[in-house]
Amino acid sequence: MIEQIAAAMKCQNYRLAAQLVKQVLQASPQNAWGQLYLGELHEVAGKLVLAESVYRQLLQTTTNAKVLTQARQGLQRVEARLKQQRQDAIAASTTDPHNTQIGVLILEPIPQAIKTTAARTFAQIMQLDVYTARLKLPTRGWKLYKSGKIGELRFLGENLRAAGIPCFWTTLAEIEKIRVFQVSYFQSTTPPIVVCHNEQGQQGSIAFDWSEVSQRVTAQLPIFEQVVDRDVRGKLQRKTQTQDYAQFCDLHLPERFCILRLCDRSYQFQQGCELANQPHSQTVRLNWNRLSNFFQQQIPQANVRDEFTLFADTVLDQSEMLGHLKSHINLFRRTETPWDPAFHLYSGLALIKAISS
Repeated sequence: MIEQIAAAMKCQNYRLAAQLVKQVLQASPQNAWGQLYLGELHEVAGKLVLAESVYRQLLQTTTNAKVLTQARQGLQRVEARLKQQRQDAIAASTTDPHNTQIGVLILEPIPQAIKTTAARTFAQIMQLDVYTARLKLPTRGWKLYKSGKIGELRFLGENLRAAGIPCFWTTLAEIEKIRVFQVSYFQSTTPPIVVCHNEQGQQGSIAFDWSEVSQRVTAQLPIFEQVVDRDVRGKLQRKTQTQDYAQFCDLHLPERFCILRLCDRSYQFQQGCELANQPHSQTVRLNWNRLSNFFQQQIPQANVRDEFTLFADTVLDQSEMLGHLKSHINLFRRTETPWDPAFHLYSGLALIKAISS
């Protein structure tokens, strides 16, 4: 059957070759010639990362001299094409205005069981060593891998997806298009009507239906204060410490491409309607918990994203990129902090991801 595969490949009858390779590998998964032709089929189909993986595996496992020679030649062809593709993508990102916009490439979590295998593939695409690649791949929550020109990020992302590594990308300009309304209170819950402020600080109201809410994004943002403390020598020194946390909850209305943003520091619990026929509490914490429980009961269909802290660990040092984003966070800050635009980025990514899925 190997001779039949070789003949089919020579005649460019790749459909027949694929059928024969499948039969060979079903009978003997480690058949070196079957694996070699599988790599060549991936190569012909443009699945270069998969072809590269097959060729590398053959170089490590087979002792067949002819297979080794052809696998080595295949690997050289694939590496040359991948290098050229990367160069073309970078060139396109500097010539096409649509590809020069600043964007982000986000890695989605992968199962721990396949991380080792995925790391090898990731290393090949990103031109990393396998150890570093394994550290880069998340198993919990989203991870910002790279920011830069969207043309290059799209090219990398498409290669990662083709290799089975989940990811997505978007431009900061797309996130900036999202309308954000700061909710002051619920005027009514049946139907839901919120009193809110738009980006210009103008007050108004928005009526919507609970079925429009596709996601809730929750997070705690630290509140920093300057404190006086003593160092190890007993000398007084000023330093910044986290004194408290502000609670945030974003309600996503994807069909309107907007976010209703609630914060325990600005929500007016004593105004508007009572939730679930329960009187307002005297403490902000209890009122916020009641509001959160109300959302859980009212919109059980809404996806909940609450892994912002994991994401923040990967993005807070990207000060230049975050500086391009307006945070739409109205906390009193003595100095700016990357936490605010980082949360808006996280929430905006969640909205865009949900719409594109």
